[in-house]
Amino acid sequence: LVSVSGLSHGQAESLGDGNGDHTRSTATWLNGVHPNFTQGANVRAGVTVDQLAAVHLGQDTRLPSIELAIDLNFLVGNCDNGYSCTYLNTLSWRTATTPLPTENNPRAVFERLFGDGGSRSQRLAEVRRDRSILDAVGEDMQRLYRRVGSRDRSRADEYFDAVREVERRLQQAEENPVEFDAESSLERPPVGIPDDFGDHVRLMFDLQWLAYQADITRVFTFMYGREVGSRTYPEIGLTGGHHAMSHHGDRPEAIERYARLNTYQTDLFRYFVDRLASTPDGDGTLLDHCLLLYGAGMSNPNIHSHNDIPIVLVGGASGSLRGGRHLSAPLGTPMTNLLVSLLDKSGVPVDRLGDSTGRVDLGTAPVPLSGV
Repeated sequence: LVSVSGLSHGQAESLGDGNGDHTRSTATWLNGVHPNFTQGANVRAGVTVDQLAAVHLGQDTRLPSIELAIDLNFLVGNCDNGYSCTYLNTLSWRTATTPLPTENNPRAVFERLFGDGGSRSQRLAEVRRDRSILDAVGEDMQRLYRRVGSRDRSRADEYFDAVREVERRLQQAEENPVEFDAESSLERPPVGIPDDFGDHVRLMFDLQWLAYQADITRVFTFMYGREVGSRTYPEIGLTGGHHAMSHHGDRPEAIERYARLNTYQTDLFRYFVDRLASTPDGDGTLLDHCLLLYGAGMSNPNIHSHNDIPIVLVGGASGSLRGGRHLSAPLGTPMTNLLVSLLDKSGVPVDRLGDSTGRVDLGTAPVPLSGV
């Protein structure tokens, strides 16, 4: 783990567009480009760092990237002081005018990763017959077992068992389906989405964990929640809406509640990190061979501050990133300087990104690891 302080998103400031800090916080997060101020179809931001990586790292995988979220992604119109809802629905932009839709339904993600032909309704009908997706590849599995040694057979067994476990949890989430009515409530989940926020997040992380193991994709984004959201967290005793809690007014008791929420969300991320750290990969683990960025677009949401935003890097980047450090950049350093450096570590060098002015020196690790 490497914590990085001093980074800012200057392009998330008003720059003459008035309010709308929440929208700009999301739209600039991975590109450092000030979004076009519009409620219409002429949305414009910038290509995001994940998609620059996907162009290169996705050439040898079935899916170049995956865009995950927890909230629904179809809000339209004006969501935040004259900005289109499009900017709040995703972190990823393939081009300056092409935002990528997110998927929040674990069942749909599972089908995208492992589905085998037919329409979505046909694949879902097969799943609801209590058949495992692995049943369709039984002969292939047997051929694989005959070709590999006992150690690899054991690894394959562990992976297939993990796939079955995720299937079981998806089926569990579908046992008590909730009728979804977009007009009456945006908080009621459709079939396949767990009611509990933590269960939902962990399930989405497990799907990405499976995708990493099988090298289905090497790039993903995951948005825990949409800006200006009103989600409550009764499972940890927080009944106030997220956005309302973030405006704590510098009251100690309100800050304590908001800290409890941030701790909860960070613990859920730790769940994913632990999964990666316990999964062998080449001469190390999946965590050794990946590079994760975790953080937010505001430091003090009570005043909509985009300065000194909270950032941590996790993973060994195949031996090129040394952990256990705090890097302090000069206050006001563009966040995009770090994003450019992350592309360097991923073998995807670019000259600049958005408002970048250089790079953040992440140093080198002494012992490179092999692997992806």
